[in-house]
Amino acid sequence: MARLQDKVAIITGAGSGLGRTAAQLFAAEGARVVVMDIDGERADASVKLVAEQGGSAVAVQADTTIEDDVARTVATALQEFGKLDIMWANAGIVSRGGVPSVAGGEQVAFEDFTLDDWYRVVNANLTGPFLCAKHATKPLRDNGGGAILVTSSAASMAAYHSIPSYSATKAGVNGMVRGLALDLGRWGIRVNAIAPTHGMSPNFLMEAGAPVVGRSYEEVAGPWDKSVTPIPLKLDRPPSLLDNARTALFLVSDDAAYTSGQVISSADGGTLARVAIWFPEDLGQ
Repeated sequence: MARLQDKVAIITGAGSGLGRTAAQLFAAEGARVVVMDIDGERADASVKLVAEQGGSAVAVQADTTIEDDVARTVATALQEFGKLDIMWANAGIVSRGGVPSVAGGEQVAFEDFTLDDWYRVVNANLTGPFLCAKHATKPLRDNGGGAILVTSSAASMAAYHSIPSYSATKAGVNGMVRGLALDLGRWGIRVNAIAPTHGMSPNFLMEAGAPVVGRSYEEVAGPWDKSVTPIPLKLDRPPSLLDNARTALFLVSDDAAYTSGQVISSADGGTLARVAIWFPEDLGQ
């Protein structure tokens, strides 16, 4: 049987990147999916892709930082599909300036960040998941339990240049997940997070409305050479969006029935297992 047969899932930020890939994967595994995205055209495109593979999905244009929008999305799931089994708060943004080695372009010094810059990231990355969890709790309780998943980041566990507000919000997500797992477990609700390291979408650092890439940073970077990648695990292909989506699939499926309060580093390949000191073996010497 498909791993999500007859489940109903909401995925936020599902108009592109990991969210779009996950919507297709979850639908292929039997779920009916509510594709929520701030960009309605992207959400519609994701639903079309799900339909083309024989799956069931509906689109909702909504902003996770607006409580009425989140409530409306949950109401859509109940109206269209009669219940809710899975809430995945996946939508998020990076700090202004982005990650230097990935985004390129002009960076923003920490002392030049404004309070508006700070609140924009906090609202999207921490308040949004809070609102998703809040409005999912009652229908999940009514359903006899279910799963809440949040997209965290490797930046919640290790330092990245130039994105302190992003790192702070993702670390906050990890703490919220543990607290909610303790509080909501009595109703059979599991709460977990994935913390992707590799295999994420370039759209994350692109302007709003940019074409959806549909592949990971590593996949679009050019020919894959496992001998030069800093990822300790050496495979013959680069990490993909699907690698992260499959970890999410496990956490929201019944295979993870007794997994809660966990933050799993997806598509990590051993990166976060490395110590801070570089050894000759790490440098290929």
